Amino acid sequence: MMVPLDPSSKPTSQRRIAEGDTVVVYERHDAMRAVAVRPGAVLQNRFGVFRHDDWIGRPFGCKVHSAASAGGGGARGGKGKGGGFVHLLAPTPELWTLVLSHRTQILYLADISLVVSYLELVPGCVVLESGTGSGSLTTSLARAVAPHGRVCTFDFHDQRAASAREDFERNGLTSIITVAVRDIQGQGFPEEHTGAADAVFLDLPQPWLAIPSAGTMLKQDGVLCSFSPCIEQVQRACEAMRSCFTDIRTFEILLRTYEVREGGLKGATTNEESNAVPLAQKKRKLLAAAETLDVKQNSSSVMVRPCSTARGHTGYLTFARLRVHGN
Repeated sequence: MMVPLDPSSKPTSQRRIAEGDTVVVYERHDAMRAVAVRPGAVLQNRFGVFRHDDWIGRPFGCKVHSAASAGGGGARGGKGKGGGFVHLLAPTPELWTLVLSHRTQILYLADISLVVSYLELVPGCVVLESGTGSGSLTTSLARAVAPHGRVCTFDFHDQRAASAREDFERNGLTSIITVAVRDIQGQGFPEEHTGAADAVFLDLPQPWLAIPSAGTMLKQDGVLCSFSPCIEQVQRACEAMRSCFTDIRTFEILLRTYEVREGGLKGATTNEESNAVPLAQKKRKLLAAAETLDVKQNSSSVMVRPCSTARGHTGYLTFARLRVHGN
């Protein structure tokens, strides 16, 4: 289960893997996949063949060797006894964002963390979301409001809503998340939620059409967030918000991840290596957006450079607070 719902039960990380559990098979930071554990099933990857039967009863977070490695012969991609292995991780909203099926463009962790913080979500909150998409944000919203809060998410596309519902069932989130098919831009949110939501999140091509409905759904002092990939959408959304919202702010999250390794970096080009600088110049060169650092420490070399796969801008996040009546 991705989110602990019963305070008396053990966290997933302290449980043993059982039949039917979802585990995140970790090969490296940019190579993971979600796998449902089934007796008799096998997983085959570049490190060998892994039997699900060998996983059952093991703790989450354990390191397991391929069938070939376990037999002492090693596995393709490994070196002798120490090769041919993966780690079996407990699913979390953060890991799920990295392994889920992309039915639509998704929000990533940098944007998600700001959304959860600025929507001021705590256990027990009620959140309305449109659209559901691939469910990346939805799982983090559910964890923030668990165990007694609710996330009501809407998508106009029947199949996307059905696929998202299956994912939430698979991850044990159906007591927190409800999925409905509805065109929020054209119909607005259902009247049953009027004045009941602590927060509303919009990921729509024309959010300004849904903003009046969002305002009627929010409790006094509730918070709205609208995600848009284009600044023109942000401008129109802000215009619509000014009639009943205040404290309107827009953010763009730019995340830069660095690789720090001892020895030469794999894949570093001659040009990158020639741009290396000593540790004494590190801060100055970082501010100047240096691409590679080569640091000598006790005759060993430490290489630092931005990850080539780092995700940067995905869109703009606009937050607004419902204006108190009479102000």
